[in-house]
Amino acid sequence: MAGNDLGEFLKARRAMVAPDIHLLGDPRPRRVPGLRREEVAQLAGLSADYYTRLEQGRHRSPSEAVLNGLAEALRLDPSARQHLFALARAAAGPSGPRPVDRQVQRVRPSLHQLLESLPHLPAFVRGRRTDVLAMNPLARFVLHDFMAEPVRERNLVRWALLDPEARTRYRDWEQVVSSMVGTLRMDAGRHPDDPLLKELVGELAVQSEEFRQWWAEQRVVERTAGIKRFNHPMVGELEVDYEALDVAGETDQTLFVYTTRPGSESEQKMRLLAGWVNERAEAASEPADSSAAGQGLPLQPQDRPE
Repeated sequence: MAGNDLGEFLKARRAMVAPDIHLLGDPRPRRVPGLRREEVAQLAGLSADYYTRLEQGRHRSPSEAVLNGLAEALRLDPSARQHLFALARAAAGPSGPRPVDRQVQRVRPSLHQLLESLPHLPAFVRGRRTDVLAMNPLARFVLHDFMAEPVRERNLVRWALLDPEARTRYRDWEQVVSSMVGTLRMDAGRHPDDPLLKELVGELAVQSEEFRQWWAEQRVVERTAGIKRFNHPMVGELEVDYEALDVAGETDQTLFVYTTRPGSESEQKMRLLAGWVNERAEAASEPADSSAAGQGLPLQPQDRPE
C-alpha cells in the first residue's frame, strides 16, 4: 500500500491479458504471460516511453483520456476501472496535506431496527476494510458471531483467512476469500491513507501465504449480488442468495441480506435455524426459572427439534 501502487497495478493487470497476435502483429515467442509494455502502449494510443515511465512510477499524473485508454487496453471491468482512477488520484497526490480519517464507523439506530425486524433472514452491515459493524441474531448463527469478538477483530477477511472455522464454513472457501481480498484491495485504492487498513494488510501478509498471493494479483472485486454456499454445523449444506445494498446517507456501509429460494431444501433449513435462534431469544427474555430454557441457555445440537 505504499510506493508505486499505480505502476504495480498496471504491471499485474497487463500480465492477465492474453495477447491477440493478429491485432498486435508480433509473432515473437513470449517468455512471460500477458502483454508487453510496448503492446499496452500501442493499444492505449500512448508512446512506449510514456507508458514505461507511468508503470515505473516516474510519471504520476495521467490524464483521464490516458486512463480510459489504459482501461480499454487492459480490458478492465467497471470495478477495476474505478480502482485504476482511484490509484491515479492517489498517485497524483493532494493539493495540500491529506487528512487521515480516524472516525469510527457506527450504524444508525434505524438500521439496527431494520436488522432486528428480519428474524427469518440473515442480515448484517459491512463497513470499511470488510469490518462487520452490525448483525442480526440469525446472521450471527449462520455466518459467525462477530459481535462476540473484540472490536478490532470484527473483520470478515481476517476471520476468513485466519480462523480455521471459516475454511469449513465456506464450501467454496478459496473463491469466496480471494474475492474478499479483492474487496479489500479496492478499499485500499479508495482510502490509501487509512492506518487501520495498512495495519490489517500487514498482519494478513505476515500470517497468510494465500493472502500474499491474492494481494499480489491486484484483482479488485465489488460485491452486489450472488450466491454463497455454506457447511453449517447444525444443518449441513446451505445455499443462499445475497444482495449487497449501499446504505443511503452513509459512506462505506453495505447491507447484506441472505435469502433462500422458495421450496428449496435450503429454505427449510433456514427456517429451522431461525426457529432455534428465535426460541433462544425468547428463552433469554423470560424470567429465570429452574429450566435450561428459562435461564436463556444456548441450544445445543442435541436439543434441536426433529
